[in-house]
Amino acid sequence: MTSVPEEPLLRIENLSVRFRTSNGVVRAVDGAGYDVRRGETLAVVGESGCGKSVTAMAVLGLLPTPPAEVASGRIEFEGEDLLQASPARLREIRGNRISMIFQEPMTSLNPVFTVGDQIMEGLRLHRGLSREEARREASHLLELVRMPAPEQRLDEYPHQLSGGMRQRVMIAIALACRPRLLIADEPTTALDVTVQAQILELLRELQRELGMSIVLITHDLGVVAETAERVVVMYAGTVVERATALSLFDKPRHPYTAGLFLSLPSLGAESGSLRPIEGSVPDAMNLPSGCRVHPRCPFAMPVCSERDPVLTRREAAGEPPHESACFYVDQQPDADLVALTREGAPP
Repeated sequence: MTSVPEEPLLRIENLSVRFRTSNGVVRAVDGAGYDVRRGETLAVVGESGCGKSVTAMAVLGLLPTPPAEVASGRIEFEGEDLLQASPARLREIRGNRISMIFQEPMTSLNPVFTVGDQIMEGLRLHRGLSREEARREASHLLELVRMPAPEQRLDEYPHQLSGGMRQRVMIAIALACRPRLLIADEPTTALDVTVQAQILELLRELQRELGMSIVLITHDLGVVAETAERVVVMYAGTVVERATALSLFDKPRHPYTAGLFLSLPSLGAESGSLRPIEGSVPDAMNLPSGCRVHPRCPFAMPVCSERDPVLTRREAAGEPPHESACFYVDQQPDADLVALTREGAPP
């Protein structure tokens, strides 16, 4: 008897988000989608401007409307389409069943309220605790995120804390209501490597304790290797590759992903051996025709500028699913894209 696959906790399908500006329409997300399974860590990677954070903000209903509008798609959380939910319903879910660690704690925390007040707000709103109960729980949350002298920190303001401490406060706020899904948007940005390692280990421990799923938005492939089970690679508002972390790191199946790997420094590499991806992410108001990566791709063929490739499942028997959208890989399924790009002379 074959087992029925478990329904994902979060499913995003064909999501398109537009921003209407005085200069034109910005296609920030264009047909993107991915699933998040229960209890897993899914990493979403790509350069700045690829639509990673906009997708996450759409999940939480935090996009400013106008100028933003969701042109198409479906965002399903525990079977409920969040795009059809009322503002009141989204407020019930946001910060309660779905929480988010925002990218920069110094600008995300309110400078005129104490740390304690900001943690207690969600506890009182969603869990109905009294002020005294909320304060005790806030102190417990700061202990949970390994904050030194937690009772003292409750009465301090964000500017009195270090970057690592502020990040721990953001995590405490996000975890206050024991969410089923945590979206972590660059949770280690601007932190030194020691604090970064502590924050990542803390997230892993809390995930095990609470049984929550994590969407980790990052451009740091080192962080992905340490934390994620599966990876989604985004480029110019679209998904170009989806795979398990092991499969992606072993053999990326899209030239853009291969380029990301080659742009990383290596302990054994000779000086000057880094290979940055040529060019930059295209203007979302003036996207190229066909495959959006083709102006920067060493493997581009005539068809790449004519048609948009679709995500295609590629795996051998017994291997986990690995999807990519690339005409070159369609023709050369066994090509080692990292090695070929490094040589600079694809056949």
